[in-house]
Order: sequence, then C-alpha cells, then structure tokens
Amino acid sequence: MFVSRARTALATGTALVLAATLTACDAGNALSGGSDDETPGASQTTAASAPAGRVGANVRDGATDVPVDQILAVRAKDARLTKVSVVSEAGEVAGALSEDETTWTASARLEPGASYVLRARASGDDGQAVRRVTRFSTQDLSLDQQTYASVAPLAGETVGVGMPVVVSFDVPVTDRASIEKHLQVTSNPVQGGSWRWVSDTEVHWRPKRYWQAGTDVTVDVDINSVPAGGGIYGQESRRVEFHVGDANVYKVNAKTHQMQVFSNGKLLRKLPITTGKAGFTTRSGVKVIMEKSEKRRMNSETVGISAGSAEAYDIDDVRWAMRLTHSGEFIHAAPWSVGSQGRANVSHGCTGMSTEDAGWLYAMSKRGDVVEYVGTDRPMTLDNGYGDWNASFAEYRQGSALS
Repeated sequence: MFVSRARTALATGTALVLAATLTACDAGNALSGGSDDETPGASQTTAASAPAGRVGANVRDGATDVPVDQILAVRAKDARLTKVSVVSEAGEVAGALSEDETTWTASARLEPGASYVLRARASGDDGQAVRRVTRFSTQDLSLDQQTYASVAPLAGETVGVGMPVVVSFDVPVTDRASIEKHLQVTSNPVQGGSWRWVSDTEVHWRPKRYWQAGTDVTVDVDINSVPAGGGIYGQESRRVEFHVGDANVYKVNAKTHQMQVFSNGKLLRKLPITTGKAGFTTRSGVKVIMEKSEKRRMNSETVGISAGSAEAYDIDDVRWAMRLTHSGEFIHAAPWSVGSQGRANVSHGCTGMSTEDAGWLYAMSKRGDVVEYVGTDRPMTLDNGYGDWNASFAEYRQGSALS
C-alpha cells in the first residue's frame, strides 16, 4: 500500500542528470508530437497537419518499475514548453523550466509504488500547440529496502557549543558516499566542518572548533529516494534548524578534585568534586552533555558490576544527573561522598558533587555543553557518546565517505 512521504528539493546535479537521462529515452517516446490527453479537443490542434514541434520525456509511457531515484526530464524540440506537471497520489513533483523554456527538470525524486501522470504542453515554433501525456509507475519497496533518518539536535532546540549534528538511520547504509552527498549543514555565522561516520547507521558532523555562541544552524537531510546501497533507498527528507546558546565549558581536574565552571569565557565558580577511584578511573578528554535527568535510578549491573559484588549499587533517586558517555559516566549529586569531594576520588567513574552544587550546575546546563577532563591515564574515545572532539579536525574528517 502506498504511503505518502514528505518531498524535498534536490540540492545539486540536476543539469548533469538531465543530460544523461535524455540519452536513455526510447525512440518511440523521446521527441514525439501529438497527444493522448483525455481533455476533449486536446489533439485537435494537430489534426490538420503534423506540428513541427515535438515534446519528449525520459520515461516511457506505460513503464512500470521506474527507479525511485530517476530524475524526470522533459525536452521540447522546435517548441517552447508552457506547462509541465507530474502528479501521483503523493502530490505533485516539483520542477523548473530552463531559461530558454526547452527543458523541464524535476527538483524532487519519486516515491516507491506510486502511479504518475506526466502532462506537458508546448507552443511550437510554427504556432501550433503540442501536448504529451505519459503514464508510468515506480518500483515498490519493502520497509527493509527503505532507511529513515532521525536527527539530533531537535528542531528548535538550543544546545551547547560542543553539540555535534547526529543523523541516525534505521536500516544500515552501505553506500555512505551516496547518502553523505545529500547531507548538508549550514550556519550563521559560517563555520566549516565535516561529517564522520560512526557506523553504518550513524554519521556525525562537527565544526573545526566549538560552535560560536549564538550560532543558528540548519541541517538538510535530502535523502528521499537516494540510493543507500544494496537496493536500499533513503526515505523522508528532513530539515532541522537549531540554535547554539551560551558557551558553557566545564574543566575537571581529577588530581585536584576541582571543577571550574566557565560560561562565555568567564569563570563563574569552582566546585569540589570526586571522580573515579582505582579500577573505575574516569576518562580524560573532551566530553559533551548528552542528556539530563532531574532524578535517575543508577544500578551497577548496567555498567557490568554484578549484583552481590562488593562494588554493587542500586540507587533509585540520584539527583541532577547529566550523561557524558554511553559507557555510563555522569555528573550528578552525590551527597554520600561529600566528605571526599575536593579531597579524593571515590566514585565508580562518575563526577560527584554536593546536591546544592549539582542542582546549580544542572539548572544552567544544556545538551551539548562541554566538559573537559584532565588528570587521569584513561583516555576518552571518539565513539563513547559525543566524543567527537577527541581528535584533531584533520583526523576527524578522514571518517567522511567523501574525504
């Protein structure tokens, strides 16, 4: 059953596609006059004599299983196009005429399992009207042949200066280059950056340096009907806009047991903290706040410490928790370790502080804020959460499929 999906404009390349696809027209449909329009009298303009003008399309009338990544093109010879429409159950396919009005090229791709009607009208150089109607249908795709993308940050979200753009796919992408060509990040003010594939289902983008505070960012995921490899196609192009807020950067030193809290370059406070003890060393490097929870249950089994172990714990109401890694490092209130905060490292890897300090920090923090750790011999990695800043930009962009 056909499901309507969102349409979006193609970013680039339609002129090249037009040149290539028109050469593939079959001889019976490439540039023929006449009409099979159902409109009464539609073909009467050509009844008296054959018109000099002709109109053709790069898809054959009656064709079935037309690829969804086909870029429709219509061309007129000895005529100027006056109107082109391509319609299916999903709606009308957008397109544009060339300056000389002799070609029309679609600016959107096709939907799977859909029936289309292409109608073209032209005015011949001899003054006669030329019309063409072409009916065709596209290949149907199973859900396993379609991959949908989700995007972080969310539309309208305000994030910190360390927040990467994260695009996740529900079906693996094996032709990474094909998809990446249709992913774009733009910002005001302009800041250069690069994509990096974390896996076949996730790709990140980061600027060369932390975002500038106050930046507005637009993410275009123009993947609808774009080949993703192995007979899989992208579906549902998306456009997301978000804002970068204050530049909050927290500097943690595990040796001095202190956190310095900076906002827009100004030191606001120094907080006594505790980090991971021997065997549970906190990672050094750049981390980014991934999510926030006012109250969270923390159970040691989720990080590989079995119940019944001397190190086991299960706390129902840990306050002011902010996740930093997939592996389970958080900043949170730890009232049970206040006596050690500022003096010793006694946690299982998290950064603990008093409930009052944690609440204050939580209130000013947002997803994407940066936490820079030093003082341990255990390094942070690129793929453990939003670890995108733990490589030089030159190293980072080597993870692009287009590098």
